[in-house]
Amino acid sequence: MPNPDERPALLVADRWRDYELLDCADGMKQERWGPYTLVRPDPQVIWPRRGGARPWSHWDGFYHRSDSGGGRWEFRRPLPEHWQIHYDSLGLTFKIRPTSFKHTGLFPEQAVNWEWASERIRRAREGGREVGVLNLFGYTGAATCACAKAGASVCHVDAAEGMVKWCRENAALSGLSEAPVRYIADDCLKFVRREAKRGRRYEAIIMDPPTYGRGSSGEMWKLEDHLWELLSECRSILSDSPLFFLINAYTARLSPTVIANLLSELMDGRGGKISAGEVGLAASGGGLVLPCGVYGRWEA
Repeated sequence: MPNPDERPALLVADRWRDYELLDCADGMKQERWGPYTLVRPDPQVIWPRRGGARPWSHWDGFYHRSDSGGGRWEFRRPLPEHWQIHYDSLGLTFKIRPTSFKHTGLFPEQAVNWEWASERIRRAREGGREVGVLNLFGYTGAATCACAKAGASVCHVDAAEGMVKWCRENAALSGLSEAPVRYIADDCLKFVRREAKRGRRYEAIIMDPPTYGRGSSGEMWKLEDHLWELLSECRSILSDSPLFFLINAYTARLSPTVIANLLSELMDGRGGKISAGEVGLAASGGGLVLPCGVYGRWEA
């Protein structure tokens, strides 16, 4: 059984030019997304402003959370419906759009995982190996684009058709319109079971499961109840010589050690290396690092 080879580590996504975490305090974060500055709530930011600093005065968009749930954007000037930012390190371009549920369509801290997966795919391709990647809960497809750019064929699965469409747009913006990517709007667990019946196999699997969710036909997803079931099904569609398995999570209910333990059980008998930790963003204005979720990685 593989064991975690190192203590949980904090990986900071610090290779951005078009994105910047400017500051974070009092439950909010101030970010630069290309030419626009947005202020959004973040549940991890429970520390106060340093030295009684005044609230930020520079912003183009501010998301006000409602006491009854949800919230609304306030814009100081007209912003385009969407715009683009670039991740130069991997040659990727993404569509950014402030959505009604505070998100922008991209989690910039995940760049550390895009880099990690891309490097392993490139090495395998240089060795003459074909790499098929399954990206579950793929959202708007940043990881899908990164893997495709590195030379993998990718199956992108998300229950929301709108997110799958957004992934297609990001792929086109990144010069990947003709890349071997399958775009699937479906419940992830049901899809994996069908892939097993079809005899499909993948060299790598990426997943970013939510705490709660609904499938394309209204199926309920609860992380604690369904994650191991999904992982077990994924084991049956791994190739005989898998390359990697990557799990991301944004819920406080999963620690890096829990994810490492899950991967250790899942990949029992396959050897390999397991690492786990947090991903984060460094605030340029205050010297703090904002934790943005946890990851677990198995690699051959």
